[in-house]
Amino acid sequence: MSAPLLTVENLSVAFGARRVVRNLSFKLYPGETLALVGESGSGKSVSALSALRLLPPGGHNPEGRIILDGTDVLQSEEAALRRLRGGVAGMVFQEPMTSLNPLHGIGRQVAEAVTLHRPLSGAALREQVTKKLREAGLPRAAERLGAFPHQLSGGQRQRVMIAMALANDPKLLIADEPTTALDVTIQAQILELLAGLKRRTGMAMLLITHDLGIVRRHADRVVVMKDGEAVEQGDTATIFAAPRHHYTRMLLATQPRGRPAPVPPEAPEVMRGEDIRVHFPIRRGLFRRTVGHVKAVDGVSLAVREGETLGLVGESGSGKTTLGLALLRLERSTGAIRFEGEDIQGWSQSALRPLRRRMQIVFQDPYGSLSPRLSAGEIIGEGLEVHEPGLGRAGREAAVAQALEEVGLDPAMAQRYPHEFSGGQRQRIAIARALVLKPRLLVLDEPTSALDVSVQAQVVDLLRDLQARHRLAYLFISHDLRVVRAMSHRIMVLKDGKVVEEGEAGRLTEAPAHPYTRALMAAAFELATVRA
Repeated sequence: MSAPLLTVENLSVAFGARRVVRNLSFKLYPGETLALVGESGSGKSVSALSALRLLPPGGHNPEGRIILDGTDVLQSEEAALRRLRGGVAGMVFQEPMTSLNPLHGIGRQVAEAVTLHRPLSGAALREQVTKKLREAGLPRAAERLGAFPHQLSGGQRQRVMIAMALANDPKLLIADEPTTALDVTIQAQILELLAGLKRRTGMAMLLITHDLGIVRRHADRVVVMKDGEAVEQGDTATIFAAPRHHYTRMLLATQPRGRPAPVPPEAPEVMRGEDIRVHFPIRRGLFRRTVGHVKAVDGVSLAVREGETLGLVGESGSGKTTLGLALLRLERSTGAIRFEGEDIQGWSQSALRPLRRRMQIVFQDPYGSLSPRLSAGEIIGEGLEVHEPGLGRAGREAAVAQALEEVGLDPAMAQRYPHEFSGGQRQRIAIARALVLKPRLLVLDEPTSALDVSVQAQVVDLLRDLQARHRLAYLFISHDLRVVRAMSHRIMVLKDGKVVEEGEAGRLTEAPAHPYTRALMAAAFELATVRA
């Protein structure tokens, strides 16, 4: 066997007094895929960041030994690290919206990754940038070089991150949840793309994920992490066929199950949208004239009742999130929007403000929606200060503690800041922030996308329990159809801004009528079969 491309020996990382990685050791060889798996907070991402010394300064210096392509990472000067970062090892970060510069077009950002290591310019640079975006599966790549990150869907932003990581054909790709924001059909395309690149170039991959179906199909070896330690490691087939550690067995056995409680026939309607349309202008030329429109949502009608969950599914860019924002009057739209029987489409923002506590949202990107300057307790309690100013500090703190407990976090964590939590823990804080106001309608935009399978199941159970107790109406937006099936009473399938199929959740998942729905279900439940 050839020499290892990456060697990690006795790696330990502490955040202040808390040790988050303990004596981790593994080797990664050229052409191999090694997966780091474990629950949120197990130390997977911290270990990957340490491989390129990307942890923030100040008490986070890793100890141990890391050798990448013959270079001692922990002892290297900045010049040597710059050669490694992007040139030898590319990285796809977990949260593309916070990793991409909101002020620059995506073409410029990919070009920057290229020119740091290659002397390209002009037409040659543009061709290389377009090629990498196409390889990453971005549709109409040549036309979108000037697009800004906020103009792309979550899945499209993730593909831009992959293009940047692959810009210089690295020997190693560190992929931190590379398909978290992608729907099931695009997941398969991206993973096949990475597998093809690995076969052609001999590239190695360090894959960090909580999706065990991906691990089983794409990893050669697995390291299972819990509380910062490797509890088990070995080749993938052996780990899945005969796991030795009880924690590994628990991970393999866990997935969202069950169905929501039935909706009473007399349940009142909470939200209704009629012929909702959201069209974004396409402007070109020196004078930025409108030459067309992107029809993000194109004539969608829906209704959701008290205690009911309506699941919105479809590929990235199908209009799911835009529709949810439009219904909350957070995106300009046309069509009628009725909340609790009143048409709110023409209301001013000041008139809408009292309604905001009764219609809440959990955003797709938990890190981007949490202020880094506020503690978790302040983030969760901020809405109470606005909508219940007479509650008082003690009352707010009690409500925040209860909300943290409801989402499975220790109330003592209220004093910590967002950067001190894992991606999954940040998502739970975002859920707690919405739930603390006890809304009538909750729009859940990919609420489990950053969570590992065991926490997914816990959050699904939590949301169903809260719905049954408080008769909440949910608009549940997700690309994870296993979670949608476990959560939803009805499912609506969107494609290119239009509804292609709608129906009761059990019927639609078991006997879809539309070819597009059949393709989605086949991809989703093929993955579920692999996991089982």
